[in-house]
Amino acid sequence: MNIFFRELKANRKSLIIWSICMFLFVLSGMAKYTAYSSGAGSEVFNKMPNSMKALLGIGSFDVTTMSGFFAFLFPYIELTVAIHAVLIGSSIIAKEERDKTTEFLMVKPISRTTVISSKFLAALVNIVIINLVTLFSSIVMVAAYNKEKDITGEIVMFLLSMFIIQLIFLSLGALLSAFMSNSKASGSLATGILFGAYIISKITDFTDCVNVLNVLSPFKYFNYQNIVSGNGLSLVIVISSILLVAVFSVLTYLFYQKRDLNV
Repeated sequence: MNIFFRELKANRKSLIIWSICMFLFVLSGMAKYTAYSSGAGSEVFNKMPNSMKALLGIGSFDVTTMSGFFAFLFPYIELTVAIHAVLIGSSIIAKEERDKTTEFLMVKPISRTTVISSKFLAALVNIVIINLVTLFSSIVMVAAYNKEKDITGEIVMFLLSMFIIQLIFLSLGALLSAFMSNSKASGSLATGILFGAYIISKITDFTDCVNVLNVLSPFKYFNYQNIVSGNGLSLVIVISSILLVAVFSVLTYLFYQKRDLNV
């Protein structure tokens, strides 16, 4: 447990900064709703070509309504927290070698399994806190601007899907960090994969001809139109995503057990 609390303490300042940033992100995003929901805003979006709507992430959402606007804003929120998740995932192992503290950690009478479990748990606490901050910020800010029906249920579904995406990128970052000996390269690769997945999600927004690529992008695993329509999350996709997280996590343990640590 000492490693767990050590990790929490090491990430405390970063967590506070990210939490504040997410609150401000939601605040600034929702502050734009008045302009989007105005009659002038509606006219602009109606004249906008479909390709531009896809690029902006509007798609088939009616951004003049609170439900549609939050669905439009959500992918940007999701991308931000995914970056946080992949960075903390790739750093939980790599930072020991980067900071030259591997030898100090390994001389303790604990197994590598205990080390990685404690680090995983601390990272999980961090992304749960970020998710909750975003959730409560979204509920409060939506309530402040919303003059229509209550969409708290939709927000919870959106943030639940976001939490699963956070877990995917957290476990992916940890896996690459455990597999690769170069700590800087593993973090860069993990971030590169994340942005590649996001680019794929934008490409498939433009055309249905390459929808097969969606399997490579966690950002396209959940259909946000279904959430807005009140259909919630696909159970099949939820289970498949959790299995993917489990596979990444198991591989992280296996690679970390066999890895020659640089001291």
